[in-house]
Amino acid sequence: MLSFESLPVELIAEILGELDLQYLIIMSHLSKRFYLVASDSSLNPWRRPILTNLRSNTYEQALKHLSVRLTVPRQNWIEVLSLARPSFILFEATLPNLTSSEWEECFSRRFLPGWRRWKKDSSWKEAFLKFVRHFSSLSALLILCLRLLHRVWHRSVSSCTTDESWTKYIVLNRNGSANELEVSSRNFNPVTLFNEMKLQSNLAHLETRIRLVVELADVRILAFGTLGRPRSTLTVNPNAHILLHPPGIESGGGGPAPKIDRRIEDHGVYPIGATSTTSQLSHEYLTAPSTYTRMMHPLPALTHSKYPFYTPGGGDRRWKNLGEADSEGLEWVGGLMVIAQIIGASSHTDSTAPVRQQYASFSWCDLWAIAPWLEERITKRIDGAGLGH
Repeated sequence: MLSFESLPVELIAEILGELDLQYLIIMSHLSKRFYLVASDSSLNPWRRPILTNLRSNTYEQALKHLSVRLTVPRQNWIEVLSLARPSFILFEATLPNLTSSEWEECFSRRFLPGWRRWKKDSSWKEAFLKFVRHFSSLSALLILCLRLLHRVWHRSVSSCTTDESWTKYIVLNRNGSANELEVSSRNFNPVTLFNEMKLQSNLAHLETRIRLVVELADVRILAFGTLGRPRSTLTVNPNAHILLHPPGIESGGGGPAPKIDRRIEDHGVYPIGATSTTSQLSHEYLTAPSTYTRMMHPLPALTHSKYPFYTPGGGDRRWKNLGEADSEGLEWVGGLMVIAQIIGASSHTDSTAPVRQQYASFSWCDLWAIAPWLEERITKRIDGAGLGH
């Protein structure tokens, strides 16, 4: 009869991965063979219980000081630093000693690309943990050093906007262009901004629809738009639909979605006529899924871990009411506003409602990171208001 230790190492690692962290720590020290299996970075039985902790609201006590355990491969801390709550990293966890390239990977996975502006001349570890702001006056130079993660946590529990006076956001226009706009952070209210957009587009009578595009560790990307029954294709915004429902990806996570393709190919700025443009677009959408890859920089929250593909579990609600919209002939009309909302303690009371009035800037590089398929579809990128030149 085979003993547990005589099993293949792959099977031992699979069994150990089913344990809680505390019991896995004990098992890793019971014998030399268990020690070698637990410390092998290619087998890595720690990943599954660590991800189980990160999915839950309460972390095991063993996770706090896991970095001091020699049997835990250091690569696990890249995921912990990328996905764990800011308060846990700041006030509870014992941080590991990582290399500069590992800190850079943590930074790229956790934060939006636009946040790289805080790095400046500091190391990647300093960029992840700190940022420096200079306040100059006639008599002195005040240097304020705060942890970058502490900055995120502080903004999530307060109304402070000192560190970011202006908040940027993106508007996808119905004619295929897009604007990067900014508003004073103290006065930034996406509902008010979008109501003004609706008024200017003569769409004030339509209900504002808010969709959660993707959730990251510290921010949620929200899209504000309107659904209507257009009398003309001129008012339809094809890029709004393409952002929320990448062509060829369906809510079941399977292959091409012909119904979605049909809705896209006959609307918007693309010409409709006797030419083969429609068939060319249809072919492009059908082959599009082969070019999609799961987003890694930044890394989505576990509720959206398969993004841009559909993630089961109820967190991915990009397809919310899509069937009803199809049957009722509803289309995204007018502009679509895309913002970044800082996640706070009450942000998940409703997965799409902007319950906290704290937001971060969302710029071009952030848009290309979460929706790279849009980069070639936007006909003109405009910095500021207007139609561009």
